Amino acid sequence: MAFTKTLAEMEQSVPDSDARKRLAAFFDEDSFTELDKFLSADGGVSSVAAGYGTVYGRPVCAFAQDTSVKGGAVDKSAALKIKRVFELAAKSGYPVVGFYDSKGGDINEGMAVLSAYGDIMKSSAAISGVVPQIAVVCGVCAGCAAMLAAMADITIITEKSELFLTAPFNNADGKLEGAGKAENALKSGVCDIVAKDDDDAVKKAKALTAVLPMNNLSIAGSDGFSANDCDITVSLKGAELVKAIADKDGAIDSVIELGAKFGDAAYTALASVNCSTVAFVATSGAKLTAADCAKIARFVQFADVFSIPVVTIIDTEGFEGSSAAELSGSVRDCARLAQIYATSTTGKINLVTGKAFGAAFAAFDSADISYAWESAVIAPMNPEAGKVFMGEELETSPFAAAALGMTDGVIAVDETRERIQSAVLMCMNKRAAASPSRKHANFAF
Repeated sequence: MAFTKTLAEMEQSVPDSDARKRLAAFFDEDSFTELDKFLSADGGVSSVAAGYGTVYGRPVCAFAQDTSVKGGAVDKSAALKIKRVFELAAKSGYPVVGFYDSKGGDINEGMAVLSAYGDIMKSSAAISGVVPQIAVVCGVCAGCAAMLAAMADITIITEKSELFLTAPFNNADGKLEGAGKAENALKSGVCDIVAKDDDDAVKKAKALTAVLPMNNLSIAGSDGFSANDCDITVSLKGAELVKAIADKDGAIDSVIELGAKFGDAAYTALASVNCSTVAFVATSGAKLTAADCAKIARFVQFADVFSIPVVTIIDTEGFEGSSAAELSGSVRDCARLAQIYATSTTGKINLVTGKAFGAAFAAFDSADISYAWESAVIAPMNPEAGKVFMGEELETSPFAAAALGMTDGVIAVDETRERIQSAVLMCMNKRAAASPSRKHANFAF
């Protein structure tokens, strides 16, 4: 194919699309460098814009699907551009952010499109746990693209977006309410954060790149926060307690919740403590369901691969106990939670603020440093049930647990922030002890 166009003419042929607007809004002003700008399958414009730049001064690689070109359909050239972004991230050690907006693969390429998607998936998997990957779903995200978005470490979806493997209207039960919608993606745990629109999604993606580490060899944190001076009281739970422990908000929020609609009894969030990023897990007093366990396990595993210290605030009556839960195999998710905590080598800090009953306490019991409030109630089972079964009062005092070495001490509520800050600092450079040679643990799924 002969190319007779000038550079100016080629530049003019590239549309000022939503994809490039998203990238322009995401990166610092004038910092975006586009790669393979004129790469395409047919000499026209590609359905993907890709390159690198800076966000809050930190290098980031990114790509954005362009729905104005063939509906954003992925062909082999588009796959090559996305694959190159992943490969560049692997070489440079920079995070990857992908903006998804496509109705699927280019069927004109036949079976070749499956190979193209396979190449992208392998490239994404190759850097999993090496650099953070953030997916931002800004429109339709279907089929293989939905799998790719779900493979990211953190997935953001806008309220009006759709994410599905097979279009709900093509399924026999396609009339089920919510199938393929953003709300369902959040409730099922496929996506972590919902955004109102493109602008909000870009803002949230930028905030994440600011607090996450560049890669698995760097430390996570941002110096854009200041010390918190609000009072911590025994009445604070979950999100309120995490907010009170964390730094004050700066240019971005100091606490970023993940998985808000997936699992109601557990709260998971990235937060800044003394300008270091910490992964907070907080239980809220209720029993943990299979969804709660899956949410916590995934979150702690993510924190572990990037050596982000995990602070677990324990206040739970244990795992959900019902015939329905047993029939659904909930024990599998409970087991995975225990495996993830036990095998994670990042710094782990526990704080028992309320109830800590039975198997749930054991599942969390692998911390490097652990404390309990004076009001904590620690017992092998619900004390009321224990009285019925054993005919006597169970010992539930946190001082008794400390005497057995189950915690490192009992602290006053107003000491909480200082103790957590100190523990995070101590665990920040934790070195993993040698373990038997193996590929990895065989996690329960």
